[in-house]
Amino acid sequence: MLATILKSKVATEVSIRIMDAFVKMRHYINYNKSFLPNRFLLLEQKVDVNTKKIDELFDKFNPKDIAKDYLFFEGDFYDAYSFLLNIFNKANEEIIIIDNYASKELLDILKKVNIKIVVVSKNIDEVLKKKYEKQYNNVTFINNSSFHDRFIIIDREILYVCGSSFKDFGKKCFAIHEFNDKDYLNRVLSELKLD
Repeated sequence: MLATILKSKVATEVSIRIMDAFVKMRHYINYNKSFLPNRFLLLEQKVDVNTKKIDELFDKFNPKDIAKDYLFFEGDFYDAYSFLLNIFNKANEEIIIIDNYASKELLDILKKVNIKIVVVSKNIDEVLKKKYEKQYNNVTFINNSSFHDRFIIIDREILYVCGSSFKDFGKKCFAIHEFNDKDYLNRVLSELKLD
């Protein structure tokens, strides 16, 4: 299971070897069951039961559900932005982005998102904001200086904290963490005073 979560050459090789072992065991059983039919029938049944149990485990453990902390290193430009888009794609109704350095790079991503977006920042470039609003109507800008860190809130249900300003993704090592605590989520929402 760990080999399916880890993204490395070794993890891939381990996964392949595990599958090869099951295939070889299946061939061995099929080849030898005519010599000792009862013994190999019992072994084949055990392999079938174990295969079903392994399949059930894989179904229960979705790697995206297991990994709640995501670490990106210097130079991970594409992976970081791809991950950000994956977070945005989880939204059905609304995305709230809190970033005191919201900039053109973020707006370039948001212009492609067809959902209601709220950008909270204390440093929104007014010229950039006006130009964006003339062409796109999916973002509401709110000036708020209550936050230091960067946050993403999806449908007012899922809270992420990000250690990097979105304009700096991939420039240095940083992490994104998903909070599963509704109290934290509600406290951040109350600081926003949106409604």
